[in-house]
Amino acid sequence: MAINYIQLSPLHFEAIISLGNEVHGDNYIDKNSLLDLYERSWSNNINASWVALLTTEEGSVSADTLARNTPDGYLIGFRLTVAPDRWIADEWCSPNNWGVAKEQVSYLKCNTVDSAMRGRGVGSTLLKKSIESSQQQGALAGVAHIWLASPGNSAFGYFTACGGELVNKHPNKWQRHSIEDNYDCPVCGDLCTCTAADMILRFNKFPR
Repeated sequence: MAINYIQLSPLHFEAIISLGNEVHGDNYIDKNSLLDLYERSWSNNINASWVALLTTEEGSVSADTLARNTPDGYLIGFRLTVAPDRWIADEWCSPNNWGVAKEQVSYLKCNTVDSAMRGRGVGSTLLKKSIESSQQQGALAGVAHIWLASPGNSAFGYFTACGGELVNKHPNKWQRHSIEDNYDCPVCGDLCTCTAADMILRFNKFPR
């Protein structure tokens, strides 16, 4: 089975919701929040969000994973990226320490890969695709909030290896999400106290 990388479309929404909630916890993302992110991925007629899909034959996936079938293939990963002119730096950001003007910074919302498909370069390829699209939108860098409670702190290690630099740390980053949206953190449960690392990735430092 081949892996195809294409830009996110509404045809992939249900599959993204299924994989996102499986990896990050129940109610991590829903249709309304995903639609908002999708719309804000666009700038200058360019979409900065990407998905990774397997080409599959009918009946080749089990019934409990059918939710991730799409007309383009079986979803194994996604990268949600907001265009530089479509987001606001809030209290969880430290723009004075970025060294890049906010107007030239995209927001790297999340990079999610099926656990069975990790270690095959899927996440890195999705990030590369989003960086290329973001650069076409006028971005010179991207900011991400990295989950420091990931197993073995792998998310921080991965993003650092991609050229990401730590700017600040923010405790309880996703606590409001728990209270207002019933987000169920896979580490903390129904009240998330996880810390996020505010990190910036200057695109000229991303390994090609």
